[in-house]
Amino acid sequence: MLPPAPAATIAFNSPNACNICHKDKTPQWADETVRKWRNRDYQASVIHRAGLINAARTRDWSKLPEMLDYVTSKDRDEIFATSLIRLVQAAGDPRVVPALLKAIKDPSPLMRSAAATALQNVPTEKSVLALVEAAGDDYRLVRVRAAASLAGYQNLPPTDTDKKKVEAANNEYLASIMSRPDQWESHYNLGNYYLDRRDFKQAVDSYEKALKMEPRGVLAMVNEAMAYARMGENQKANEALQKALKVAPDNAAANFNMGLLKAEQNDLVTAEKHLRAALKSDPQMAQAAYNLCVILAKDRLDEAVDFCRQAADIRPDVPRYAFTLAFYRQQRGDFPGAASILDGLITKYPGYADAYVLLGAIYEKQGKKAEAEGVYNRGLSLEGMPDQYKVRMKARLEALKLADTDTGKR
Repeated sequence: MLPPAPAATIAFNSPNACNICHKDKTPQWADETVRKWRNRDYQASVIHRAGLINAARTRDWSKLPEMLDYVTSKDRDEIFATSLIRLVQAAGDPRVVPALLKAIKDPSPLMRSAAATALQNVPTEKSVLALVEAAGDDYRLVRVRAAASLAGYQNLPPTDTDKKKVEAANNEYLASIMSRPDQWESHYNLGNYYLDRRDFKQAVDSYEKALKMEPRGVLAMVNEAMAYARMGENQKANEALQKALKVAPDNAAANFNMGLLKAEQNDLVTAEKHLRAALKSDPQMAQAAYNLCVILAKDRLDEAVDFCRQAADIRPDVPRYAFTLAFYRQQRGDFPGAASILDGLITKYPGYADAYVLLGAIYEKQGKKAEAEGVYNRGLSLEGMPDQYKVRMKARLEALKLADTDTGKR
């Protein structure tokens, strides 16, 4: 139980205990009254925490460092910290990962379980090892969340102890899913488990059981379509998505998957319609904006650039979106804008090889020989640069030298 916080009502329009009874009074009156009762501003911590939650909900990531500091602080409130762990994943920022790795070792099992769920989207060796360790946690909630996140990983640490630990947690997870076999959500979640494990036939069987119990289960229809598509059965995928859209015409996931399916079938007009519908329903769906960019680039380049910019703004952690934006901007003749994006991309993701090749080519088109050579040499000096990119960059450097020699002869 928290003390009344009318200041939160003023700031965030949330209810407070004072005005629930004193309905004839304003939150300002309540705020003035409680401040007379206490010299200490006990509302300040509430406002601070609520401000971080509100910023995360509205995707104001300018406060992300404060959010992560709060999650890892020894004075954190576990309820607020857990809420932040669940929300900050949407930032797509690499700074979130160290906070999650710390949170999965927090004394609070609630925070550990939330971190275990969040680490499903962080396919690194450290995160997998942290999840394997969490699979042996003292609390079942943490164990089953870790098992759920590990379901999609095929190559886990090979030690017998780890295998037994993960297998035991996995069995608990399956038991928790099917603890209520008479509910359609149980079979839907079991289908998701099989989908993660790439057992598509079992996934379809589970989704079908869910839909027999709840014929309007749109999520089951959408995921069943994904399973069919991965099996190469596009007609059945189409039928499942048509059923979903009949039940929920504005469903973002159904429209997005239908858009991808139609694009794969080269029905670009229908694909565009569904991708636009998906983005309208969920303006934060970067994948829909990106695919609209690719589809429209052939004959509506300006509009395509706008969609690429939207995708890159929503998900700055996906370098492919920024690269594609730069590619189409240079196609439009905006060489300085494209170069600026690529330079930032290389700084943030130095291993993104395509960015070096395109940036060097743009500098060449602008007649900026020294800048082009600098980019190619920078790429060649990078440890781990794939050989095929090294060959291309070396070839361009040789071409630039030959051009200089030819110019000198003339």
